[in-house]
Amino acid sequence: MKLLFDHNLSPRLINQLADLFADSSHLTFHGMDQDDDKDVWEFARDNGYTLVTKNSDFHDLSLLRGFPPKVVWLRIGNCTTATIESLIRHCHADILDFETDTSAGTLALQ
Repeated sequence: MKLLFDHNLSPRLINQLADLFADSSHLTFHGMDQDDDKDVWEFARDNGYTLVTKNSDFHDLSLLRGFPPKVVWLRIGNCTTATIESLIRHCHADILDFETDTSAGTLALQ
């Protein structure tokens, strides 16, 4: 499973979570950290990524356009990168189950 971390999340998450999600990336690495949400959506869809974000806009796009891509929506407010890493690790099984769920486009974690 490949995660694509939004610009509002630290690129350090790539290395910190490499043992669970080895093929993940960050928008910055693709020169897309300032791109429009629709362009990011299309990039994620075309490249097989699941978006990870704190931004509700991607959840809204999922409702409008369907999926893929799927969206992991981190609804935890301002917090440290370590807190985000811990949440994703804690929810690893849920995230993997979500990836194979054909009825859900967004997984909200808090």
